[in-house]
This record gives sequence, structure tokens and C-alpha cells, in this order.
Amino acid sequence: MVTRLALVLGDQLSPAISSLAASDPDTDVVVMAEVQNEASYVPHHAKKLAFVFSAMRQFAGELTQLGWRVEYARLDSPGNQFRSFSEVIGAAIARLKPERVVVTAPGEWRVLQEIEGWAEKFEIPVEILEDDRFVCSRNEFTTWADGRKSMRMEYFYREMRRKTGILMDGDAPVGGRWNFDSENRKPAPSTFSPPAPIRFAPDETVHDVIAMVNDLFPERFGDPEPFWFATTRTEAEAARDDFFDNRLQLFGDYQDAMAMGERFMAHSVLSHYLNIGLLDPLDLCTRAERAYREGRAPLNAVEGFVRQIIGWREFVRGVYWREGRFYTKENALAADIPLPEFYWSADTDMQCVAEVVRQTRDEAYAHHIQRLMVTGAFALIAGIDPHDVHEWYLAVYADAYEWVEAPNVIGMALFADDGVVASKPYAASGAYINRMSDYCGSCRYSVARKTEEDACPFNSLYWDFLIRNEKRFRSNPRIGRAYATWARMKPMVRKAYLARAATLRSRLRDGTRV
Repeated sequence: MVTRLALVLGDQLSPAISSLAASDPDTDVVVMAEVQNEASYVPHHAKKLAFVFSAMRQFAGELTQLGWRVEYARLDSPGNQFRSFSEVIGAAIARLKPERVVVTAPGEWRVLQEIEGWAEKFEIPVEILEDDRFVCSRNEFTTWADGRKSMRMEYFYREMRRKTGILMDGDAPVGGRWNFDSENRKPAPSTFSPPAPIRFAPDETVHDVIAMVNDLFPERFGDPEPFWFATTRTEAEAARDDFFDNRLQLFGDYQDAMAMGERFMAHSVLSHYLNIGLLDPLDLCTRAERAYREGRAPLNAVEGFVRQIIGWREFVRGVYWREGRFYTKENALAADIPLPEFYWSADTDMQCVAEVVRQTRDEAYAHHIQRLMVTGAFALIAGIDPHDVHEWYLAVYADAYEWVEAPNVIGMALFADDGVVASKPYAASGAYINRMSDYCGSCRYSVARKTEEDACPFNSLYWDFLIRNEKRFRSNPRIGRAYATWARMKPMVRKAYLARAATLRSRLRDGTRV
């Protein structure tokens, strides 16, 4: 007799997940499945698919060793025609006849809606439990957000610091300040070459998954090989230790910097392990704090790392659930140019965009400034359809799940939610990229030119974006001063900027190379 079916989803690879904590290995069965719809609702990067399916298979083995009975459906198994989680759980109910189903709340609206229909569909009790791997519950975030004129991550972050006690001296923040971000914006020196993230040799499980991905998804963006991601908890913990030992001390100063050939800089490259469940967020933060208190890393680096996890990561999850299931359809700026083909091919003369897209294609990874201020900022100022951009980010990055990706793209990068996430649009001309990277030095376009045919496209598109949206942003204190600069320009210069931008936007619409 089976008491419970405990469904574990592909991004819930944590032995202490609430669905397992509520179950008993002696009487209950764990169900895991590789599902066609989950592999195909956006065209996921081949390396992302290889990572997720490999980690799932490894976790099923981990649970078996811990004494669980695991029913695991592989996508390449004969007879596995499961297209949805509903088909998986329906088949398991018919075969095992459990008394009830238990599952930890999923991270995406579409999956939650599917699960919420199971009790009626299968005439069986279904328990949907809180995902307690987060510091802030959905209800707690709603309570914090309700009644506020605006939700700002900085104030939420302070609450999470107080709640966890991380980087606190009593009631005060360590160092007397909550935020050291102003110290973390240095361009990297030409000699900057931090140690690369640790790489792991694929085992037999990973090789089997790679073969399956190549067979079932041959046309996907990117290639699963070379594959070097951790896929087991032990490997992910080794990657964690490698970051704290070799790059955390360098992370702060240069976390916003970009450089040709330096794909990882001093970043942790741990987000895909964290978001899939192989690492614990509070464990990462307490280890970072320990590194500071033991003198192994400076405060600006540690605070910046902690802020990304218990600040930004928790904040965007709260926003995602609070804003509702149609959040990904938001388009406050009425951007309507289809996603350019070069987001897939890297076939553009803009060296910065081409470099980030090539890196994304090769690694299923780009760090946050590459995402926000290169591919994101270009989509913002050019007026690319935010839903197209959202689906691209969701598809191409190994750490991308809708709860974390959508607020970062729809809200932070594209301002499509009209300021729910960000207090200003992150629009920038080529000067920002030139200041924070060496991309411009090898670009066909000149960052110093403004309106000529060989001028950096970011320059004219930046001003065109501001003028297209002048009514919305002129009074914004964080960007409004730019309009005074525009007013001081000669009329012919302003006209040239807008004409150049119109040409570029026309090329983007009709697919002409930019």
C-alpha cells in the first residue's frame, strides 16, 4: 500500500524539500519525470537540457541511496510518451493507487495551474506545500509589499538582513552601511585574469543524457558539449568551495566589468546550481559572511554577493508571484520589434552583442551585467518586443526559470512592467559599455561617433528611446536630467540622432543586418 506519491520537479533537487520532508520512505513513493512539454515550451539551450536532465537523474540516484523508492521516467525510455506532469501523475496514480499526492509548490504559474486541477481530475487529495528553500515566503512578501507606493529591493533586502542576521552587528549592518554597491563598479584592468570556475568531467549519466539531447533535440540553440557543469550535490559543493577559495575576494570591485575572452570574470557561476536545488541559499550567505569575518574577503565583495541572494533573488521571486500569471505579457512601453535573428546567430557588427551571444551559445551562461547592459539594454532602447526577449532569456540560460527570469527581463531590463521592479529604465549609450569593457576597441562601429553610418547603434537608439518615451520619463529623477542635455543640443544634431535611430529600427524590423 502506497500512502503518498511525492512528485519532485526538475528544479527541486534538494533532499530536504518540503514534499520529501512530509513523506516517509517506508510508505511513500517519489515520482520524477523528464517531460516533453517542459523540454519544449521554449527552445531551451541544449546545454541547459543536458544539465537539468543529468542533475535530475543524479538526484534520483541520491534519493535511492537515502532509502527512497523512486519512480523515474526518462524521456528516452521506450514507452515514455509523457507530455505533461498531469500524464505522469495520472499514470502513477493508476499504477500505484496512493491515498494522496504531495508536491512542493512549483516555481512557475503555468505548472501551478496544472497541479491545482489534479484533485478534481484524479479524485484524490493533493497537498501543495510551501517551497521553504526561500528566506521569504510568498505570503510574507505580499504582507511586506501591500500598501507601499513602490516596491524597492533595497528596503526589502534590509528586512531580509534583519530576519537572517547575516552581516549584522546587533541591529546595525556590518560596516555601518547596508549597501556597498558604489565600490563595485570598476572596469577591469587589462591584466585582470581571475581563476576560471572549476570544471567537472562528464560521467556515464551525463554522457547518456548528452546523447539523448543530441538525438531528440538536434536543432536546439547551442551544443551540450563541451560539458563541464556540476550535476551532483558533491560536485556543486566543490564548485561553491572553489568560488569562496579563489574568486570571492575579487568579485566585488569588478562584478560589473566585462572583457573579451573573460567569460566568467570573478563571478561565482553558482546560480544554476542554486536555482535547481543543489545548493542552499542561506548556506552560501553564511559561508560568505564567514569569509569576511575571518579576513578572507573584503566587505564590498561579500555584501554584494549576499545582496544578490537574500536581496535580489528573493525579491524577484516575490514580485513574480505577486504580479500574477500574466506578468510576462506586460509591455508598458509598447515595444513591438520582433527579436532580431542575431540574438541566436551572433551575426551582428555590434561587437558587444555578438560577444555576449557567442558566449551564451557556448556556455548557456552570461553574467548579470552582460545580460542587463548589453543584450537587455539593446532590446530596451531599440524597442524589441518584451515577450520575445523574455522567451529568449528563458531558453538560453542554464539558470533561467520563469520565477527568476521574468522579473529580471520584463521588469529590470526592459521596464515593461512600468516600474514595478526598477525605479528607472536601464537605458545606456555606447559610453557605458566602453567604460565597463574592452568590447568597443574591436568593433566595426565607433563608440565615439554619434549619428554617422559607422556610429555605435547604442548612441542614437539611446536618445531615440528617451524621446519616444518622454512623457513617461521626463519627471523621473533618476533619468530626467538627460532631457536637459537633449534640450541643449542643436536642432540639427537632435534631428540626426532620430533619423539614424529610425534607420536602425527599420533595419531591425525587416531583418537587415545591423
